[in-house]
Amino acid sequence: MNMIKLSDKTQTFYQARGKRWLDLAFALPMLILLSPLLASLAIVIRWKLGSPVLFRQKRPGKLGRIFTIYKFRSMTDETDSNGNPLPDDRRLGRFGQFLRASSLDELPEL
Repeated sequence: MNMIKLSDKTQTFYQARGKRWLDLAFALPMLILLSPLLASLAIVIRWKLGSPVLFRQKRPGKLGRIFTIYKFRSMTDETDSNGNPLPDDRRLGRFGQFLRASSLDELPEL
């Protein structure tokens, strides 16, 4: 599949500027409305799973550019006797399963 990069001259206003403004116009009010829920979840995650509250991961994005994604942490940091992390199914408890099933772990992506 060939990727064609449009120059700035051939992009529509929406492609060049509008998408970003539309994203901000939606995300900022949602962030303000959801801030009590975000703060409450952060406190509960800190209490149940410890620190850090947020999980960060580098992922490839559009045109292969690397970006950092932020999510609420849903797994513990349990390790075996050699210091290796335990399998995911052993580190994901009931609370973490709830966060993932309800997609609440995705809220920091706003």
